[in-house]
Amino acid sequence: MSGPNAGDDAPGFEMAASGGRQISSAALKGAPYLLYFYPKADTPGCTKQACGIQEALPALGKLKLTVIGVSPDAMPPIEKFAKKYNLEFPLASDPEQVTAKAYGVWVEKSMYGKTYMGMERSSFLVGADGKIVKVWRKVKPDAHAAAVLEAAQGL
Repeated sequence: MSGPNAGDDAPGFEMAASGGRQISSAALKGAPYLLYFYPKADTPGCTKQACGIQEALPALGKLKLTVIGVSPDAMPPIEKFAKKYNLEFPLASDPEQVTAKAYGVWVEKSMYGKTYMGMERSSFLVGADGKIVKVWRKVKPDAHAAAVLEAAQGL
């Protein structure tokens, strides 16, 4: 599997995000964050995952953890998704998959016998030092927020 692993420096990024925000690794320097990659806004699995993280946000905030969701969607569907579910954390747009490729999550997938390139549901917990603390690949949307909360308590 390509992409960074625990202990590696987190690849840098800069993207447009929901709520008219710009997010970047440079702006997060010195603070821990979770970068989670999801395939498509407002689909069942992505909605479950985002709502779970939104519910965990107060606890994650107490740990001073910034959460950023990243998808290949353009900003209009991302904004609609964020508003529909009152998602307070930034959802970033990576339409050229620059950040997804840097993290090794733009992968070949298959459905109904056809192969295509798409976003692997993965997350990266990054410490205040800019190093990756934990990597989750092929994330299960239901249990993800609890796993992140547990790992973030060790930061």
